[in-house]
Amino acid sequence: MDHKEEIIHVHIPESNAGPIPTGISPNIFEPQRSTEKRDSSNTDSVPPARPPAHAPEKKLTLFALRLAVLEKAATGLGTLGFIWATVVLLGGFAIAIETSDFWFITIILLIEGARIFSRSHELEWQHQVTWSIADVGITSFLALKSSSHFIVKAIRSIFRPIQAVSLTSQHSREITGSTRVKDNKNWHQNKMPSRIWTSSNVPLLPYAQWVFLSKNVSKILYWLQLTSATTCVVLSLMKLIKHDFGEASKDETDKTNRKSALYIFYALALAEASLFLLEKAYWEWKVIYHKILEEVNKEFQLGPSGIVSIRRFFYDAYSKCVFGSIFDGLRMDMISFAMELLASDSQDEQAIGTQVLRQLSINPQFSDDTLQKIGVTISVIERLVEMLNWKDPEEEEIRQSAAEILSKLAGKKQNSLRVAGIPGAMESISSLLQVNQSSGSAADEISEKQIVFDNKHYAFWTFNNLGLLILKKLARDHDNSGKIGNTRGLLPKIIDFTHAEERLLKDARATSSQILSVKRSLQVVKMLASTTGATGKQLRREISEVVFTISNIRDILRYGEKHPVLQKLGIEILTCLALDEDSTERIGETGGVLKELFNIFFKDGMPKNQDHVRIAAGEALGMLASESRRNCHRFFSLKVIDKLVEVLEVPLLQISAAKILRNFCTYGEVNCFRELRGIHAATPTVLRAILTQEGKLQEVMVGLAARVFKFMTSEESTTMFVRVGIQEEELARTLVHILKKYPCPPIKVPRIRRFVIELAIWMIKANKTNIRIFKELGMERELENVTESTSELESFNIFSGTVGLRRHSTAIHSLVETAMKLLADK
Repeated sequence: MDHKEEIIHVHIPESNAGPIPTGISPNIFEPQRSTEKRDSSNTDSVPPARPPAHAPEKKLTLFALRLAVLEKAATGLGTLGFIWATVVLLGGFAIAIETSDFWFITIILLIEGARIFSRSHELEWQHQVTWSIADVGITSFLALKSSSHFIVKAIRSIFRPIQAVSLTSQHSREITGSTRVKDNKNWHQNKMPSRIWTSSNVPLLPYAQWVFLSKNVSKILYWLQLTSATTCVVLSLMKLIKHDFGEASKDETDKTNRKSALYIFYALALAEASLFLLEKAYWEWKVIYHKILEEVNKEFQLGPSGIVSIRRFFYDAYSKCVFGSIFDGLRMDMISFAMELLASDSQDEQAIGTQVLRQLSINPQFSDDTLQKIGVTISVIERLVEMLNWKDPEEEEIRQSAAEILSKLAGKKQNSLRVAGIPGAMESISSLLQVNQSSGSAADEISEKQIVFDNKHYAFWTFNNLGLLILKKLARDHDNSGKIGNTRGLLPKIIDFTHAEERLLKDARATSSQILSVKRSLQVVKMLASTTGATGKQLRREISEVVFTISNIRDILRYGEKHPVLQKLGIEILTCLALDEDSTERIGETGGVLKELFNIFFKDGMPKNQDHVRIAAGEALGMLASESRRNCHRFFSLKVIDKLVEVLEVPLLQISAAKILRNFCTYGEVNCFRELRGIHAATPTVLRAILTQEGKLQEVMVGLAARVFKFMTSEESTTMFVRVGIQEEELARTLVHILKKYPCPPIKVPRIRRFVIELAIWMIKANKTNIRIFKELGMERELENVTESTSELESFNIFSGTVGLRRHSTAIHSLVETAMKLLADK
C-alpha cells in the first residue's frame, strides 16, 4: 500500500447501533437462548410515540398555495375583463365608444393577453432552469430580478457577433454532466463532455444566443409580465381618474350604459393587474427579503447545492397549485419529491433526488421518516441498488449518495431484508469493493490482488468503506449472511480488506479511512463466522479455506499493538472459526498465531481499557485447545504451563487459564505426563476457588481439579490437602452443595454438575473413606436427581446459539452410574 499518495476522503461516520452482534453467546461455552436478541436495533419492536415530524417544506407548500390563490384570482378577473371587453364593449359599443377608449381597451387586451400567455409558460421555463445543478449560481432568484444588468446585456447581445458569444457559451453545446461534489462547501461542478443538450443551455435562435438561451427566456417572460401589468394599471388609472368617456345625449339611447360598462372594464383591469403585482410583491418579499428558500434549505441542512433542490420542489408545488386544485401542492413532501426524481432519466434530476435523500437520511430530525418511506417503496430500493453499479465518473456523486442511503437503510432489520431481497443486490454491493487482480496467473500460484486507492478522478476508498458498512449491517441477519457467502467472489474480496501491513499498523500517520476499512472488513468476517446453524458451519469452512484469512489476522495480532480494537476483532474471528475442527487445525498450523495469542494473553502493563483484548485471547486459546491434541502439543512446545499456573492468580484471566489447563490435562496426558505434573502447583488456587467462588469461575475450577488430581497419587493428593489446609470432607460437602444448588442443568454453567461428578469419582477412587462421607452428605440422592433432570444441555462442550457442538465423549448418565457403583461398594 502506498501511503504517500494524496487521498481525498469523505467522512463516513460509524454506526451508533451499539455493539456488533456475534450470533453466538458472549461465552462460547454457554448456550444462547433463542429469545435473546442479536441487536436491539434490529428488532421490530413497537416504537415509542414520537412527536409530529418536523417538515420545513410545509412553509413552501403554504407559500405556493397563497401565491396560487392570488394568481387564480387575478386570472379570473382577467378572464372576466376580457369577456366583458369583447362581448359588452367591443361587441355592443364598438362604434359608440370614444376613439381613446377603443385604443386603451385594445392595448389593455393585447398586453394582458401577452401577460397571460407568458405567465402560462413562465413556470415551464423555470422548470427547465432548475433541471441543471450547474445553474445553481446562475439562475438564483436574485439573478432573475437583476433588471439593469439583464436589459443592458440583452441589448448588447443583439449586436454581438455569434462568434464572440460562442466563446463564452462554448457553442451553447452541453458539455456538462453531474460530477461529484468534493465536499459540502465545494459545490461548483466540473463540466464533463456529454452527447445531449442541457435544456437550460439550448440556443433557441442562431443569433443573439445569450438572450435566447432557454435558461434566460424565463427572465424575459418575467419582465414582460411586470411591464404589461404595470402598463395596465397606468392606463386603467388614467381613464378612471379622467372620466373622459364622453357624454351621451337623450336621443342616443345606444350609449346609455356606455359609461358604466367602461367603469366596470377599467375597474376589472385595474383589479386584475393590481392582484398580479401584489402576488409579485409578495413573492419578492418572501423570496428576496425573508429568504424563505434559503431558510428551508438551512433547516434541511442540504448545503449550498441544496438550494437547487428546494427551488425545484417549490416550483413543482406552485405548478400543481396553479394548474390543478390549489390544494394539490399541499400534498407534496420533500421525501416523496426526491424519490420521484430517482426514477427520472435525467442525470441532474437523479443527482438532486439522491442528494436530498442522502441528507435527510443522515439528519437525525428526518432520518426515521425518510428511511421508513424508502423502506416500504420497493421500486426506490431497486433503483438505489441499481445505482451502485454506475461506475461512470460523471455519476460518481449519484453512486456515492445511493450507497450512503442504503447504508442507513440497512440499519433496520426489515429494511435490510428488503435490500438483500432485491435480485442482484449482493452483486451490486460487491461492485463497491474495488480490488485489482492481476490476470494470467498459473494454476500453481495465486494471482496478486491490490486494493485500489483514491485518485484525483475517483474516490475508490470511499466506496470501499461504504460497501463494507452496508455488508456489516446486512450481516446482522442470519439469512443475509448466507446470501453474502453465496455471492460469487464477495467473501474473498472482504477478506482482502483485512490485510494490514506492518507499516500501516505501526504508522501513527496512517489515514483513518484505511484503518476503518480494515476494521469494517474484520467486523463483517466476524459476523459471518459467528452465524449459527448449517449456514454458519458452511461460512466458517469457506472463510478458513481462503488462504489469506488466518495469516492476515496473525499480522494484526503481531503488529497491531496500537489498534487493540482490530486485535480483538481478529481474535474473535479465530474463536468463531475454532468451532470447526478443520479450521482449528488450520489456525494451529499457521505459524505464529498461537504464539501471538499467548503473547497478548500474558502481556502485563496493558491499559485497563484493553483488558478485553487479553480476555478474548484467553477465550480463543481455550477454544483452540478444546478437543485438539495437536494444538495442545503445540502449546507444550511454547512452554507456557508455568505462566498459565501463574495467571490463575489473576482475577481477570483465571477462567481462561483454567480452561486452557484443563484441555492440557485432557488431551495431552499421553506423551506429556512429566510436563503436566507442573500443573500441581496450581492445586492450592484451584481448591480455594472451589470452596469460595461461585458461577463460572467455580465451574472451570471444579473441572480443572477433576483433571489435575489424576496426575497425583493418593499420597500426593493427601499431602496437598494438608498443605493447603483443606479437609477432603470440606471439599465433598461443597460438591454436594453444588448439586443441591443446581437441581436442573443451568444455562450459565452447563457443565458444572458433570465436573462435580467427575471430581467426586476421583475422590472416591483415591480414598475409600470418602464413600462414607458422601453417603452421609446425601450424595446418592443428589445423583438420582441428576439422572432424572439431565438434558442435552449437559452433553456438549461448546455451543453455537442453541445448537450444541462437540459432544462429550462420556455421557453424564455413565458418570452417574459409575459414581453410584462406587458409593455402593462396602
